[in-house]
Amino acid sequence: MSALSVGGIAFGCTFGGALLGMLLGAVLPKHHLSADSKDVIKVAMAMIATLAALVVGLLIASAKNSFDGKDTEMRRMAADAVLLDRTMAQYGPETRELRSVFREIFAMRIGQIWPEESNGKVAPAAIGQGSAIEEVQRKLLELSPQNDAQRWLKSTALEITGEIAKGRWLVLEQTGSGIQWPFLTILIFWLAMIFASFGLFAPRNGSVVAALLVCALSAAGSLFLIVQMESAL
Repeated sequence: MSALSVGGIAFGCTFGGALLGMLLGAVLPKHHLSADSKDVIKVAMAMIATLAALVVGLLIASAKNSFDGKDTEMRRMAADAVLLDRTMAQYGPETRELRSVFREIFAMRIGQIWPEESNGKVAPAAIGQGSAIEEVQRKLLELSPQNDAQRWLKSTALEITGEIAKGRWLVLEQTGSGIQWPFLTILIFWLAMIFASFGLFAPRNGSVVAALLVCALSAAGSLFLIVQMESAL
């Protein structure tokens, strides 16, 4: 399920809960809305609100860690690619063709992962397709160093390709969303109940409805951002 779908469902449930609460407040018998009933409902909703706040905090921390991990790994692989190209350049003219092939492979892989027609969306499956870096490794192994400097550069280049290959599979394992959907479903239910309690005792006028609408959008927006950040790449 996309982040936009999750945000839309969350908004519908929370704002719908607020409207339902306002409707119930208009039809329930007066003793259900007495001061004692109001106090009990407020305490119960405060407990649910505390739990919801804790869960949202945990989800934000988890999504942020996931996003930062994938972003760091992608940046590290980009830096390794530049370092590999410079290492092969220092080796000598023997690697000129291999450098050209590597650049073409790298550009092609970027186009596969971030296709232009996807409007910025990534194609995670492309990360695991093909054996581009392994092909570069095979060509590096075919080189015949003539001195100690070239031997060191060949060893360094092979080590860098190993880091790129490891990073590639690590990012592939981290793609997608790690959010447990039953977990998110319960959170949305809690938010709907909280908003229903808001509507239950709220005055029925346009200002209150507008305030509840903004609050519901904010709550849904937070879940949208969490899922979006968690499922990025």
